[in-house]
Amino acid sequence: MEPPFPGMDPYLERSTIWPDVHTGLITGFRDRIQAQLSAQYVAVITPYVTLESIEIAPTRQAFIPDIGILEGETPDAGGVAVAIAQAPLTIPAQMNIPTRYARIEIRSVTHERLVTSIELLSPANKRPGNEGSEAYEQKRQALFQGGVHLLEIDLLRGGVRPRLARPLPPTAYCVFLSRSYRWPLVDVWPIALADPLPVVPVPLMYPDPDVALDLNRILHQVYRNARYERQIDYRADPPPPALSAEEAAWLDAHLRERGLRP
Repeated sequence: MEPPFPGMDPYLERSTIWPDVHTGLITGFRDRIQAQLSAQYVAVITPYVTLESIEIAPTRQAFIPDIGILEGETPDAGGVAVAIAQAPLTIPAQMNIPTRYARIEIRSVTHERLVTSIELLSPANKRPGNEGSEAYEQKRQALFQGGVHLLEIDLLRGGVRPRLARPLPPTAYCVFLSRSYRWPLVDVWPIALADPLPVVPVPLMYPDPDVALDLNRILHQVYRNARYERQIDYRADPPPPALSAEEAAWLDAHLRERGLRP
């Protein structure tokens, strides 16, 4: 199946799918960049592990309970049989699970100098607090001060976006590029839900030209390779955060047009 959205698919933000999407995109980005680099550079995937809150789908497995109860009648304190109320809702628990992510580092071969860092933001990078967005901000500042180009690709609608001196316009997704020689200025690509992802520049050492990174092409190829349509029910709402009224109306009309909703 062809990807149903012109750009980012908000259903890919689901916590059970996103780690796999992240891995596919990072690999696709690295391969595309590597093919365009001269012999003085190398693009390296650098993994890291973080705790993510992921909704676990129920599975059939055998386990031994702490307490066993034999089947029989259920009397109350007075010996009269009573009916046990069934729970009106059954909702999966959120579990904090060590999750593997990665970033891309472009290094000079001769001196192994870090030239450019490419971050595909994870939920951990955007989670409020000292262990989330605050910790990520410290890493950003270290890269800025170390004279490293930083390309940040944010394909998650939720959480805290990378910090800027002025507020961003309302947008579903964003790409940020800080060139070391222009810092603290940051180039920003706001991306609406209905927009294709842009082709963005990946800067190298002066005077070498930028490398082009076609985000949309790579995203759609990852979608095809992984067959994500087998895991997604497009009749349901996308994962949180909730869409705006305008976005929800566009999404519903678009999916109906594609035959994915009745």
